[in-house]
Amino acid sequence: MDTTLRDGEQTSGVSFSASEKLTIAQLLLTEVKVDRIEIASARVSEGEFQAVKKITSWAAEHGFIDKVEVLTFVDGKTSVDWMVQAGAKVMNLLTKGSMNHLTYQLKKTPEQHFKEVGEVIAYAAENGIACNVYLEDWSNGMRNSAEYVYQYLDFLATQPIKRILLPDTLGVLIPSEVKEYLTPIIHKYPEIHFDFHAHNDYDLSIANVLESVLAGVKGLHLTINGMGERAGNAPLASTIAVLNDYVKDVHTSVDEKSLYTVSKLVETFSGFRIPVNKPVVGENVFTQTAGIHADGDKKNNLYFNDLMPERFGRTRKYALGKTSGKANIENNLQQLGIRLSDADLKKVTEKIIELGDRKEVVTQSDLPYIISDVLDSSAIEEKVHIENYVLTHSKNLRPSVTLQINVNGERFEEHAQGDGQYDAFMNALKVIYQKKKLLLPVLTDYAVRIPPGGKSDALCETIITWEFNSREFKTRGLDSDQTVSAIKATQKMLNLI
Repeated sequence: MDTTLRDGEQTSGVSFSASEKLTIAQLLLTEVKVDRIEIASARVSEGEFQAVKKITSWAAEHGFIDKVEVLTFVDGKTSVDWMVQAGAKVMNLLTKGSMNHLTYQLKKTPEQHFKEVGEVIAYAAENGIACNVYLEDWSNGMRNSAEYVYQYLDFLATQPIKRILLPDTLGVLIPSEVKEYLTPIIHKYPEIHFDFHAHNDYDLSIANVLESVLAGVKGLHLTINGMGERAGNAPLASTIAVLNDYVKDVHTSVDEKSLYTVSKLVETFSGFRIPVNKPVVGENVFTQTAGIHADGDKKNNLYFNDLMPERFGRTRKYALGKTSGKANIENNLQQLGIRLSDADLKKVTEKIIELGDRKEVVTQSDLPYIISDVLDSSAIEEKVHIENYVLTHSKNLRPSVTLQINVNGERFEEHAQGDGQYDAFMNALKVIYQKKKLLLPVLTDYAVRIPPGGKSDALCETIITWEFNSREFKTRGLDSDQTVSAIKATQKMLNLI
């Protein structure tokens, strides 16, 4: 079960719009092919209600309504009535899984709690709502009040529920405890479907998830990019990779190739950036940096493991920097269709190492310029030159650009408006390229780096990621003005294509 839209949205500073929630829900069920999605908490807000209605309406129309779940509360008829109005059919009832929570938060006895829980479950059944039950703080319940947990499970075993959901609410478990707590529960209640819900406070969520599956749980709660409160939840992509590679008798419906795409979409919608070293979906995880690794890859794939990038719709890259070595640079040149003699390759390698020592970022798209600089050759020919531009930004008026550009010796001038100066620049460029019947790449990412220290005249670096003919590449520009640095990066792109 993916809970990005419910537990994942509890990431600090993250709030999805109704249309974003619908898009993510559709992708999770139709492309990623998860079994279930938890999309919201009942009674939170009018906006949440409308988002749930959008999703349940679509899900009912396409046969997914039984896969859509909502968190509800022990509040008499209130949550169930909310579910009915929202068109949802499966509720995940939040109840107390530890005596600590029961005593100090609810101030009730187990018998009082069980009675109230039973009443909500019965009312849900009367209204055609299927019910799963969360045991909030279950992990601490097992540590400190196991007798209560078993008393509660004995009660739930008599109820008309589909699943019991066991969360490590505070992310406190270690793998040995997961096995110790789950094994006897699953043995005692073999007919009950148990889910495990991991949090990542000690960076142990994936290890705990693996241990829970080996102990026999039937369901897992995961989120895209590991989103969630505090340190987040167990991430979907890493979990699927681990299960596919290390638990041979367990199979999931999830399509590995879709994981990177949905990860990037959720990153965009949430504004929650993926760390570059995040397993499976991070920018750098299929990038070899050390030259010895690149050399080994050419000699019988000595530095490959089972996490091949192609599984996830990605490709292996070779970073350029002071540790690159000749093999890394050769791999990048090969992808650009450039061949150099050993002597010239040595000179280029020395230059890249020198740039790396100065902490400069070197990308594949910089290579032709470096070659041209080092070898004084015509490896890069400036076929496109931005000759002049006027950027305007006025209060209460849309930003505009007048652009003069030379393409293969032919000069063009165009004026356009946009949502910002760079957007206006790109709109003018698109008009010119449409006249030439030439295609432009799709801009997929735009990152700005400004050195700390508060100097307003400091150099700004803009790194733009483009996609062209199913290939992704980056260009960068450097200037004291952010828009100008982006324009410089764009001119590099125009010459590269």
